[in-house]
Amino acid sequence: MSPSPTSSTSKNLPPPQEGTTAHAHSDGPETPHDDLGFDLPPPAKPGRGKIFAAIIGFAIVLGVLFVVGFVPRYRNKAALEKESKETGTRGIRVQVAKPKVKTSDRSLTLPGSIQPLEETIVYARAAGYARKWEVDMGAQVKEGQLLAEIDAPEVDQQMAQARAQLAQSEAARLQAQANNGFANTDLERYKFLTPQGVTSKQQLDEKQAKSEVEGANVKAAQSAVDAQKANVNRLGQLQSFTRVTAPFSGTVVARMIERGALVGPATPLFKIASLDPVRVFVQVPQDLAPSVHVDMPAPVSLREYAGRVFEGKIARTSGALDPMTRTLSAEVRVPNPKNELLTGMYAQVAITLPTPHKVYEIPPGALITDSQGVHLAVATEESKVHLISVVVERDTGPTLEISSGLTGEERIITLASPQLIEGANLEVVEAPAPPVQEAKK
Repeated sequence: MSPSPTSSTSKNLPPPQEGTTAHAHSDGPETPHDDLGFDLPPPAKPGRGKIFAAIIGFAIVLGVLFVVGFVPRYRNKAALEKESKETGTRGIRVQVAKPKVKTSDRSLTLPGSIQPLEETIVYARAAGYARKWEVDMGAQVKEGQLLAEIDAPEVDQQMAQARAQLAQSEAARLQAQANNGFANTDLERYKFLTPQGVTSKQQLDEKQAKSEVEGANVKAAQSAVDAQKANVNRLGQLQSFTRVTAPFSGTVVARMIERGALVGPATPLFKIASLDPVRVFVQVPQDLAPSVHVDMPAPVSLREYAGRVFEGKIARTSGALDPMTRTLSAEVRVPNPKNELLTGMYAQVAITLPTPHKVYEIPPGALITDSQGVHLAVATEESKVHLISVVVERDTGPTLEISSGLTGEERIITLASPQLIEGANLEVVEAPAPPVQEAKK
């Protein structure tokens, strides 16, 4: 009888080991889900050669890292300590140079607006009608030249009335003088007769009072005559105002009168401006204001006249700074005989001003700026570092301009460094300062 398949399979399976579970038959208990169906082989053990090779490789890597990283740092530290010891003994090696006195003047260009020397609006003084005008816009006029005429019939009538009143007042004065003469003569007669008893004392007193009254009447009549003369003179001046004349020589900028127009004391007739010379007002900064003085040359240029310069001079200054802008107002006068410069034109004024105080130029690398302020390191006679405070007036790029803190005899260390502390030892190299470029004007 042949064996069953089940029994044959059981014979081929290895015996169950400890910790393992034999496969159950189909009719046996249920197989666990994590059973692989076979036993795993035991883990392989590394050889001693491989372990030794790994240790050797790790040691080589550590050695390389040590050589690359630590050894250079150690050498640099040793060199720095050596250099510090040598520096402490022999001093910091520096190059010094004396500051250069700035002798060139400072030139600046300031904006300005062209304005007339004189400008006014001519008003009518007499009330009436414009009879005619003699000049128009753009005309050149002389002082006292007739500009227009005004018909003023009311003024003419007032003048006739005033003259008649003057004649009446003069007649009244003559009458008062005659009465006064008669009263004086009568008084002298009574003065002669009263002591002789012909007239009484009372009559003499009456004649005395009448003489005084007539004398007062003469004075009153004379005052009336003077008043009428003043009125005639006033009206005469009003009549003269019917002829409108130019107050000064210049150019008629505008005409605001038409023939037949009713004009009065507040009616503008002409606008006149004097354009030779013209004025240009500029604002000078505070640091250069003390150097501005009268008759200083101030050439003027305009975009409309490219390449051309109009010679001007400073005529006057305000003498005080504007509290808002901290600038000095200066007036530049420019001759304008051909009326080429027009009122309102934008102009540029070039002014060359001497520096108001002594300024020294130093290399820009010499400046030290820290929490204590702005300093320069100088070498003393004992080859020690000494820090001095300075004030920088201007930075031109290639140079620095120092306005205070220097006397010109200092030996300035041309290249500042953190090692330059007060009292540090120096090894000074006497060499000229680097070439200083001339600042652009």
